[in-house]
Amino acid sequence: MSDESDPAPKEPRSTERRDFLTGKLAIDSIRQQGEALADQLMDQVAPASHGSLRLATRAMACEFSVMLNPDAHRQVMLASAALDLVHQVESELTVYREDSDVIRLNQHAYQQPVCVSASLFQLFQLSMQLASLTNGAFDLTSGPLITLWRSCRTANRIPTEEEIAELKNSVGMQLVALDEQASSIRFLDPNVTVNFGAIGKGFALDRMADELTRENVDSFLIHGGHSSILARGDHNQTGGWPVGIGNPLFPERRLGTVLLQDQAMGTSGSNVQYFRCQGRKFGHILDPRTGWPVDGTLSVTAFAPTAAEADALSTAFFVMGEDQIQEFCAAHPGFGAIVVPFPKSGKRVQPGLYGVDANSVFWDSEQVV
Repeated sequence: MSDESDPAPKEPRSTERRDFLTGKLAIDSIRQQGEALADQLMDQVAPASHGSLRLATRAMACEFSVMLNPDAHRQVMLASAALDLVHQVESELTVYREDSDVIRLNQHAYQQPVCVSASLFQLFQLSMQLASLTNGAFDLTSGPLITLWRSCRTANRIPTEEEIAELKNSVGMQLVALDEQASSIRFLDPNVTVNFGAIGKGFALDRMADELTRENVDSFLIHGGHSSILARGDHNQTGGWPVGIGNPLFPERRLGTVLLQDQAMGTSGSNVQYFRCQGRKFGHILDPRTGWPVDGTLSVTAFAPTAAEADALSTAFFVMGEDQIQEFCAAHPGFGAIVVPFPKSGKRVQPGLYGVDANSVFWDSEQVV
């Protein structure tokens, strides 16, 4: 006779056993955690108590967040202090405050060299390196072209070739001179200006990560504006931090989940910010070398050791196109990209992975070929 109070264990159903043997249950768990984190990143939903701890602040016209594992209550104050650094970085890089270093540069660096802080000088050095590595696809000085296109969008017109050609004479990192000994910057053209919009959020995340690491916080995920993300350590023993990959065509849906560990990622796309004029569609991402918008890809996610690099490269990769992205990632280990092209038919897309471990990405089979 069987004892009803101590029933014999049931044999697992065949589908459950098959899922266990193939690792599907583990993959589903990672994907579910990725969706939960993506909800917090993309939709700003308050985290469940068993998922992660989240602190947030608003700076640089977007939200910055620090996410910790649920057992990291003692690290909350450290995370709060790290968030305070974002406001310091904003005060350095903003073009909306008359006392910022960037405003001083834009106003005076042609007349004479302008000394800047050590951290800002290092950001200039990194920006120069990235401009060289991407053959000018990343460029701090492209602001005048961006301003021109914004004004044309407001006026519902397309810039003339002459307008673009005139501004291009004052665009290019070759017009910025660095003096490492004096920690100073000088512009070589009177119309040069710089804007850190394509790298500033990542730079702030790196500052935050350095501070958390100094305080022995070894597992965290931080983001700025939902498009710049940096992860360290592990989330709930998943081997990294699961982060949702958004669908550029349907923002409310996710194409899949990437397991991010000790790495940063940045995403750029122009399917949301664009305008139509004279029967043509123009995105908001410009090729600084031509002065014209680029529009051959839905989105590009760049992976790099630092958030500043990932932030800048996501824009540069979008400009460069898939063939050049593949060449870049093959030549530079430690960097990678996920390229989401326009679908050839229907609503499913076929992303390209370059320098990214395919085992760290879990796609939604209903949306991805």
